[in-house]
Amino acid sequence: MIKKFIMMGFLCLVLASVHAQKKPVLNLQPKEDIEVSPIVKEKVDEYAKKIDAIIQEEKNLMEAELFELKAKNLNKEEFDKRKAEVASRYAEQIDQRIEALGFDMDAVIQKQVRYSLLNSDITSNEELKQKLLKKFRPTKDLSPYVSYGIMNLTNDKPDNALDTHLRYAGNFEFGLKFNYQFGRTSPWGLISGIEFSWRTLIIGNNMFVNKDANSNVYLANYDKGLSKSKLRTGYIIVPLGLQYNFSKLKTAGMDVQYMDYSEGFRVGAHVYGGVKMSTNNIIKGEGISDRIRDNYQVSPFIYGGQFTVSYNDFSLFVKKDFGNLFRNGNFQNDKALIFGVALWW
Repeated sequence: MIKKFIMMGFLCLVLASVHAQKKPVLNLQPKEDIEVSPIVKEKVDEYAKKIDAIIQEEKNLMEAELFELKAKNLNKEEFDKRKAEVASRYAEQIDQRIEALGFDMDAVIQKQVRYSLLNSDITSNEELKQKLLKKFRPTKDLSPYVSYGIMNLTNDKPDNALDTHLRYAGNFEFGLKFNYQFGRTSPWGLISGIEFSWRTLIIGNNMFVNKDANSNVYLANYDKGLSKSKLRTGYIIVPLGLQYNFSKLKTAGMDVQYMDYSEGFRVGAHVYGGVKMSTNNIIKGEGISDRIRDNYQVSPFIYGGQFTVSYNDFSLFVKKDFGNLFRNGNFQNDKALIFGVALWW
């Protein structure tokens, strides 16, 4: 058991490192992304042109005055003094003329802030509220995720050969989770999506999974020694359930409130069902190296329930199969119980 938790801790570090990258989310709500308001850009361009015109006019007048000053053949010290006075006077004139333009920087900044929030140069409060309602709609997106869990086989019968010789079992998953918030301010939402799961049983003590003439599955001993003995089964799974978000409501303005449904502390519960893709029996050791894809009486369908606790992009979960891992009485009544971690992008 200690080895299992050490491996879980190591996986957490690896997943955290991977998750340091940018999180891509497929948002099903279309959204424009324009950096500068057209009105702001037009006003700033117009203001810049007027300033440039003022500077050019004053610069031409200053150069003409300096030309006349130079023609007086003053000594260098006197010329530099008079030149500095002329430059200072024209700089002051430029400042006065620019100030006289009456450019309202605060108003322009407010327009840009509003545009950055809403991607629109709306002016009326009614339009503003409608834009806010459109922008802060209920969450509806597809989020990629990856997870790993420690898998235990539980049953209410005496230990069988698999229970005795099972060294470790794990469940690796990745997929897309569909989040559908029931309302802009609702803490409740629907969970669904698609998952790809690989469940791996690692057998120890030089044992490997084998079949008899009647296709019954049992553990056989390899007398030369094995370095690897795994039974890996892949499933396609569909979850369906509910999530509750404990975050406080946020205010966007104009009496528009919303909940950031995908962030904060959340709990969720769902049922799931899946269909088997394939099973591989991987055996390596002295004198043997096989990877056999065959029917090893692993259940073709799985179904169960999962409970998840999440904070922002990190989740802890426990899931339990309601059906046996193997069918037809093989390794009777073994059911998967999985504790794991997940990261979202």
